Amino acid sequence: MSVTSKATTTWSGSLFEGSGTVAPGSGIGTFPVNWKARSEGSESTTTPEELIAAAHSSCFSMALSNALAQNGTPPERIDTTAAVTFVPGTGITGSHLTVEASVPGLDPEKFTELAEGAKAGCPVSQALAGIEITIEATLS
Repeated sequence: MSVTSKATTTWSGSLFEGSGTVAPGSGIGTFPVNWKARSEGSESTTTPEELIAAAHSSCFSMALSNALAQNGTPPERIDTTAAVTFVPGTGITGSHLTVEASVPGLDPEKFTELAEGAKAGCPVSQALAGIEITIEATLS
């Protein structure tokens, strides 16, 4: 069975002066987007890169949770942040994952190995294969 996810963007105006909204198909809300936020950053307007970061951090967390469970060491908690970098004129240049997890009975070396495997195997990481993906993984 396949699942197709959707989002719709409505844009008005030129790239630099215009703006728009993006609405995930799940109906969780409608979020503003514009070039200024994308190229300069913003606390109140989302960007395509922020949405990619959300996808990457959640996908990686799911993949790591599965790997840890298959290892016989299910996690108590996984906190993952993905930081996706955009350079105007160049594009998306990388995604950096920072993960901290509470996993009873697991040594740091095995955790690093499983985190690296989850990074490589996560479907969003695979979709982002054209950029550098780095990771910092620690046990709490």
